[in-house]
Amino acid sequence: MEKQNTLTDIEYENRRKKTRREEFLETMEKIVPWKRLSELIQPYYYQNKAGRPPIGLETMLRMYFLQIWFSLSDELTEEGIFDSFAMRNFMGVNFLSSQAPDSTTLMKFRHLLEEHGLQKQIQAEIDALLEEKGLVMHGGTIVDATIHRASSSTRNSTKSRDPEMKSTRKGGNYHFGMKSHIGVDAGSGAVVKTAYTAANEHDIEQAHNCYREDDNARYGDAAYNGVEKRQEMKSMDEGKKVEYKTSKRPSKRTEKHEYPLNWEKVIETRKAAVRWQVEYPFYIVKRIFGCDKAIYRGIKKNGDRLDMAFTSANLYMFRHRLLRLAT
Repeated sequence: MEKQNTLTDIEYENRRKKTRREEFLETMEKIVPWKRLSELIQPYYYQNKAGRPPIGLETMLRMYFLQIWFSLSDELTEEGIFDSFAMRNFMGVNFLSSQAPDSTTLMKFRHLLEEHGLQKQIQAEIDALLEEKGLVMHGGTIVDATIHRASSSTRNSTKSRDPEMKSTRKGGNYHFGMKSHIGVDAGSGAVVKTAYTAANEHDIEQAHNCYREDDNARYGDAAYNGVEKRQEMKSMDEGKKVEYKTSKRPSKRTEKHEYPLNWEKVIETRKAAVRWQVEYPFYIVKRIFGCDKAIYRGIKKNGDRLDMAFTSANLYMFRHRLLRLAT
């Protein structure tokens, strides 16, 4: 996307320090495969032969990513572009010749992606890019799940909670919302599989959707004990030798001594040394991108948003290596 510098741009470039937001957007500008993603969406994009032409596809895609990265509503995304020079520069908007798309246009673009399942296709395209760059390994997958809280208020037009969201108990507290189940490559930490359910569904129920079929080793916390005995996993493992390295609950450990050496504790520590990688994507999605809550009604709609967040988390994790490979 070509950008024409204005006097404001020249003045802004002479500032003493760049903000973290600007550095982040400059990095994403270079590593996101905009052309590949635009070609993926193009067949489904508006093809107006008469009347006002549609806004450029890449411009809308950039605006949509801004919404995901900064956890903004449609209206706040529009206002953010007007308010932030870094966002406006990332969008390639020059107010002398054009205006930023409004919130309604962004909403319609998001609905277009949801209608055709394009978030999953974008996720697959980014995964393919990481594979091509040699950044994803095979042989082992780590699975885990996290809760995204949803509003439990009934102050809405239907006077009811979201019927797809459910309550679950964790740490002595009840949480109303949904769950993200992910599978992470044990070698690189990249998110390779995602699934979404109501919060009350047990983690082990979605294990077969998060493990990869070419795994030689599979990791999980104590919630996944016995996963290898489930019929879905037996079907996936038929004719293959797969080692399951799920954590053992402390109450199930037989060695209680510390001297001369507690081998069970050593083994569990080594499992944890691999399994920690599954927590980093959750940290990026929930803390850096702010996607810790379910903001829409329905699991599918929130799942589409989280697919884009986990895909962006992969780009964020590998941003330095992707920059080196791009030069």
